[in-house]
Amino acid sequence: MRLIAIYLTGLIFGVGISISGMANPAKVLNFFDIAGTWDPSLAFVMGGALVVTFIGYKLVFGRTAPIFDKQFHLPAKRSIDAPLVGGSALFGVGWGIAGFCPGGALPALGTGVTDVFIFTGALIVGLFLARGLQTLSTARKNATA
Repeated sequence: MRLIAIYLTGLIFGVGISISGMANPAKVLNFFDIAGTWDPSLAFVMGGALVVTFIGYKLVFGRTAPIFDKQFHLPAKRSIDAPLVGGSALFGVGWGIAGFCPGGALPALGTGVTDVFIFTGALIVGLFLARGLQTLSTARKNATA
């Protein structure tokens, strides 16, 4: 049952990304082109997503535990630090340059467009690079402590 729920969640997300046009990098880049061919539809998509997310969180956290686990797994760290700000800035710059965010790129892989595969490959390399740098940083902190 859990795998069916995961599949359906991914399917709904992918269909939503596709229908909204967010799998099309030109549409995303036009949102950032305020002085040119500005397309405000992304703001409406994000606003709608926030409303749905807000309602979903209220419903889910009204329960004592998730349906498919014994407890909720929430981040313990709530501070805004340099890695969070840097990662957010890097995400925004990458999104603005490529027109893809990871969530929009994965459903777009089904289009077979080469740019999507290049972006996804770079995303995977970046994930491994960030993990390696994080491990190296932690090792250095532990060695000096």
